[in-house]
Parts: sequence; structure tokens; C-alpha cells
Amino acid sequence: MSEITTPTAPRVDADGQGLVRSTDWKGAFAIGLAGTILVTGIDPAAVQALGAAAIPLIAVLTATGVVLCLMLAELAAMMPHRTGGLPSYAYETYKPLGRRTAAHAGGLSAWAYWLGWFPVAPINMILAAAYLVDIFHLPVGHRLQVFGSIGSPVGLTTLIVAVLGILLMFVPCYLGIKFGAGFAAVLGVASMVPLTLFILLPLARPSKFHLAAVAGFHLPAGVHASFGLFVAWAFVMTWSVLAMEAAACYIGECREPTRDAKIAMSVEGGYGLFTFVFTAVVIVGVVGVTVNVDPLTVYTQVVSEIFGSHAEAVQYVLGIPLIIALTLSVLNAIAGSARSLYQVAHDGMLPRWFMKVNRHGTPARAMAFNAAASIVVLFFGSPVRIYVFSNMGYLSSIAVALFGYFLHRHYRPELARPVRLPSGAKWVALALALAFAFIWAYGGWQSPRLVVGEDNERLFFLGLAVLLAYLPLYWWRRYSDGKRAGAEPPERNGV
Repeated sequence: MSEITTPTAPRVDADGQGLVRSTDWKGAFAIGLAGTILVTGIDPAAVQALGAAAIPLIAVLTATGVVLCLMLAELAAMMPHRTGGLPSYAYETYKPLGRRTAAHAGGLSAWAYWLGWFPVAPINMILAAAYLVDIFHLPVGHRLQVFGSIGSPVGLTTLIVAVLGILLMFVPCYLGIKFGAGFAAVLGVASMVPLTLFILLPLARPSKFHLAAVAGFHLPAGVHASFGLFVAWAFVMTWSVLAMEAAACYIGECREPTRDAKIAMSVEGGYGLFTFVFTAVVIVGVVGVTVNVDPLTVYTQVVSEIFGSHAEAVQYVLGIPLIIALTLSVLNAIAGSARSLYQVAHDGMLPRWFMKVNRHGTPARAMAFNAAASIVVLFFGSPVRIYVFSNMGYLSSIAVALFGYFLHRHYRPELARPVRLPSGAKWVALALALAFAFIWAYGGWQSPRLVVGEDNERLFFLGLAVLLAYLPLYWWRRYSDGKRAGAEPPERNGV
């Protein structure tokens, strides 16, 4: 096997063009809201299954996401030359363990991050389609179950809307970070309105909010507490509640990354904590018994509960911006992890195909790859099923990043850090890395049975198989690099 080499010069793609620095912290924050919008998928499902007991679990896990954002702000400010966010820093942070280990940590982390993030697009388009069907009373259409028992039936209307939504969001991704960030800023404002308004709705009619339903954080009737149950749900929740870190994917394309990193990541983490926790509080406090709640359309159900006969107009006011908000996550799902694939391809760990940058300065091939994979995953039908195999990648990437932060702070304390957390942060990072590794292994194994409700470990193994697909991709890169080296003409040695 040939020696691993990593370029130290500025990033240049196959056509001599690199990514363009043309946004700021507001652009990174706006696109990063894609992580916060994942509240629409996880909070309703969690409170349906766990009732009020979901609230403290969401709060604790989301707080760790805030800590992760602050650690990434430190690394992003130190490494403004690297794009792709969380996994792109692994190569530098793992160097104390040797260059080969560092290179593989970066390569595997980026591929795992891709597995974690690209399924956001199909999940959110499934949710958006469900709200469109609910609000506009559209026919569901014939139900398809392409992947058999490993998937669930999905309506033809949902599929058509979802495919069109993914293709539509590919356009601003393709047209560059400046256009994409501007487009995302509009969607970001549109997304903050329904998410924040939903949390404030009970203030309009306080009598519809039942504090007793929240007090004590009880499980629903018939649900029995167990260690495995909470760890399995922690596994599924971490796919969403840690996702505020998405803003870091674009710090490398900010004009002043050392300044913008701290602002973007701090604001993203704070707003994410507020949204994830209080959305769960509102659902439980308004609906009360959550067994009969449809997780796909709970937002409009809560509106109906609060406003009764006047709910239809409010559903349009809340539901349409919510559909727009869900498309923002699709934009980031296509664009964000594509930056990670692009960066690691430059590091020599994934095929050069991912290095292609178009004339707008975006990794066009990597984004097209994400869009195509997203359309395939649509046919799994159920967001919860997608969570399980997707988080086999995402949570492992998080654990790798946190351990890398520990290594970097422990072995390289002398380096200048424009953003510096207290020295004890490295031990917090180590503890979180170990905790998430346990949740990944034990919770991931338990989640098909305790979350999906089936004794079907194929979702676990599917995620593991896709994660291990990194190896043949790496071997192909080594093979192709060897062929390129052999094709170069020999030096003439003075002739």
C-alpha cells in the first residue's frame, strides 16, 4: 500500500479552482439552521414514545450539542483553511497518533458524517410532503414498499413531492456559497418564524397548556422504564439534537473565519437548545397524552388543539413556513457533507471524483452524489427507520471528532487558539466521546427493537455496511494514485 500523503498547499480542485470565501457568520448560521430544523422529526416521535420523560433526555443531549458547537468553534478558528466542518478537522487533531492514523481518522470520519447527513434530505422531504397532504388535503396515492420489511409503505404523492424538492434544492447548492447562503438566509428566517411561533403559541391561550402533563416527566401509560429504552432513544435523538454543528461546514468559506466561527457556532448552539427543549415541552403540555399523536403532522395538531374552530387559518400561517423550513435542511444535507467529501478527497483518502469544483466554486459532483443517494433513501418511507441506519455514521463521526479535540488540546497546548475554551474542556470532550461510543454500540443495537418496534437488526447492519464502504473507496484512491504516478514521464536528468 502506498504512503499516505496530504497536500499542504491551499486547496485546488482538478480544474485549478478552489472553494470561494464569500459569506460570513450569518450565512453559516442560516444554512446551519438545517440542524435545528431536525426538531420537526425527532421531538414529535420522542414524546409520542416517551411522553414527558423525553424532555429531560432531549435537554441533556442537546446541551452536549452546545458543548460540541463551542469545541468546533475553537477548531474552526484555528483551521480556516479546511472546509467541511466537524470531520474535516480530524486529520489535524489526530496527528499526535501519527500521520497514517490521522489520515484514516479524517477519511472515515468524513464518510461517516456523509452517512449521517445526506439522509436529512429524504427525511425532511417526507415530513414536508406529509404537511402538504395534511394542509391542502391532497390524495396520498398508491403506497409503495420498495425495500420490503426493512422499509415501510410510502405514498406516491410523498415520493413525487420529495423527489421534486430534492432536485429543486440542488439548484441553489450548485450555484455557489454566496447564492446558497443568501437563499438559505431567506429560508432561515422563514424557518425561525414557525419554530419560534410554535413554542410561543400557548401564550395566546394559556388555558390550553397543561403543566401537570409535564410535571414529573412521566412515561406514557403502559410504557415501562428501562436502561435499554433510554439508551436506544438517546441513540436516535443524537442524530438530531447534535446537528446544530452543521454551521461549521461553512466556516472555511467565510471571509473572516477566525471571527465568524465563534459567533456562528455560539448562536447556533443557543437557538438549537431553546428550540429542541421547548418544542417537546409544548407538545406534551398541549396534547397531554401523546399516544394518538401523528409524529408527521403534530405541529398542525397542536394548533388545532389550541385554536379549535379557528385553527385552519393558523395552520396555513404556521404550516406553510414550516414546509419552507424543512426544505432548508434539504439544502444543507446536499451541500454540507459534500464539503466534507471534497476536503477528504483533497487529503487523499477518497476518490478524486469528489474533488470536482464547478465554475461557481462548489463541489458539484459530491453534491450530485448526495442528491442521488437521498432519492434512493426516500423509499425507506419511515423517518425513524432512516434515523437508525443513518446514525451509525453520524454518531461515530461525532465520537471521533470529540476524541480528536481531546488529543489536540492534550498534546498541542502550545498552539495559538483564537477561540479557546477552558483547559478542562479536553476532559469533557473525552467523556463525551466515550459516552457517545457506548450509545452508538449499545443504543444502536437496541434501537430497531425498542424504537422502531421490530426485532430487526438489519437496519443496524445496513448502517455498519455503508460505513465500512469507506475501505473500498480508500483502496480505489490508492490504486488510482498509483496508476497516475506510474503514468508520469520520467525526469530527463539533465538531458
